[in-house]
Amino acid sequence: MTVSTSRYRRRLWVNRALMSLSVIAAVAGLTALGIILTILFQKGIGGIDARVFTEMTPPPGSDGGLLNPIYGSVFMTGVAVIVAMPLGILAGTYLAEYGRDARVAVIIRLINDVLLSAPSVVVGLFIYELMVRGRHFSAWAGAMALAIIAVPVIVRTTEDMLRLIPDPLREAATALGAPRWHVISKVAYQAARAGIVTGILLAIARISGETAPLLFTALNNQFWSTDPNAPMASLPAVIFQFAGSAYKNWQDLAWAGALIITAAVLVLNIVARLFRTAEPKR
Repeated sequence: MTVSTSRYRRRLWVNRALMSLSVIAAVAGLTALGIILTILFQKGIGGIDARVFTEMTPPPGSDGGLLNPIYGSVFMTGVAVIVAMPLGILAGTYLAEYGRDARVAVIIRLINDVLLSAPSVVVGLFIYELMVRGRHFSAWAGAMALAIIAVPVIVRTTEDMLRLIPDPLREAATALGAPRWHVISKVAYQAARAGIVTGILLAIARISGETAPLLFTALNNQFWSTDPNAPMASLPAVIFQFAGSAYKNWQDLAWAGALIITAAVLVLNIVARLFRTAEPKR
């Protein structure tokens, strides 16, 4: 009895110590995040006005906005999602519905995990060698780099969501005579729709703030450009350039751009949470 009581007390104290350390770590992380967001809001909100969304990036010492990098970021992110979304969903569908434990599926999962953890600068260098070296910087190259970063996120989310669908649902549809593609499209996709959309939104949030791959691919552009075959401005690249400058107006625009990206990522994460927790309509 004494040994049991002593062991119980030791476990109780260990549990309390670990819980205390967990709370301290959580408070420290939230405090740091709160400080970062507070500074970002204080410095960025002053630069947000109508000119930010209606005027081009200015020369040093002049007033201007961020219209061209906002357009460039939206364009390249949109193209990247258009490319990555079907590839990611189809690959995730193969892994969950067809491949499962096949050897090729195991290899694909390994490669996908490597891409998930690969530094974005490596992806930028890869696209630089593939599409830029010997040619020229372009928005197409920037979009392809972002697409490569987004694909593994969508693949992983799609596979995980489809694997959560109970097999009896598939078996019931098959018993009614539905072909396999019909079971996947009408049963599995419908049941996993919220999770798949969540993965796509998280992929958009993942790539919207990438800077390194765009510096190697799309570079930047001080002027308005809608030509995807030419260098194009983007918010992350402009923030990188303006934040390190010695000009006050550029620094203010960098803070404003950082606040815009942070707000956009926050909205995407909130929407993803809402989709993830939403109950599918019956």
